Amino acid sequence: MDHTAVAIALCLLGVFLGSFTGASVWRVRKRQLKQDVKDGYKVSETAQRQVEKLKSKSIAKDRSVCLHCGHTLHWYDLVPIFSWIYLDGKCRYCGKKIGNMEPLIEISTGLFFLLSYVLWPGTLNTAVDYIHLAVWLAAGVILIGLFVYDTKWKLLPNVAVWPLVGLGAVSSGIALYRNDFDISSVISILSGVLVLSGLYFVLHRASGGKYVGFGDVKLGLALALLLADARLAFLTLFLANLIGVIVILPGLIRRKVGMKSQVAFGPLLIAAYFISGIFGAEIINFYLIYTMG
Repeated sequence: MDHTAVAIALCLLGVFLGSFTGASVWRVRKRQLKQDVKDGYKVSETAQRQVEKLKSKSIAKDRSVCLHCGHTLHWYDLVPIFSWIYLDGKCRYCGKKIGNMEPLIEISTGLFFLLSYVLWPGTLNTAVDYIHLAVWLAAGVILIGLFVYDTKWKLLPNVAVWPLVGLGAVSSGIALYRNDFDISSVISILSGVLVLSGLYFVLHRASGGKYVGFGDVKLGLALALLLADARLAFLTLFLANLIGVIVILPGLIRRKVGMKSQVAFGPLLIAAYFISGIFGAEIINFYLIYTMG
């Protein structure tokens, strides 16, 4: 099949999966709040009002509704990107603003699928190669959802993180298969887990969960397994901290962010992972050439 056609098809697939991801974020939020109440945690009325219109069904059987009026949305209300533009970002039935989150997720996921195919650093010659790409794309969909969820609510829900760990196990298995299960590959994967998950575990224990949540520990495990390379794990950790400084420093200077402010580490790790996964080998090679002459 023509590469252009494949790229376009993947982009469209990404947009539609992004639409599903945007809806799932709210469904997972409702499920999480329900569990929090059951476990005895205090949940604000504002948080409960945000999701009260959602039906209490499984994600597979649930129908999309307007979060303001609760009206069930039809297929022509849900065409990714275009419905939002046509309706001027408002609900067809109550006229209230839908918000920008959903179309941004759709666009981001579509671009992620497109760029992943165009810039894919590996080969696409065998079935294993295509399985690897599929795992990368599937993980990316979950990570985009986690990026949004952690940014909005400072939480990485298990319902998304554990499937990500499973995909990471598949990715590591592919890496081991390609390297004939060489012991150096095993050591590299375990070292990556130690760097990304182990370090955050130490910080979590040292701070009593105040600065680093256990969700970051599990996310680090998933990302390390997905990368399956200690060098890329180190790079991801470095880039996450670099991005964090770039994002947080202006707030510190303007005193809008303090030392006690709650910072979501998940989005920083996820952004760094995407960069490392696509450009990691080139960045490492450039660094080695520059430092070693």
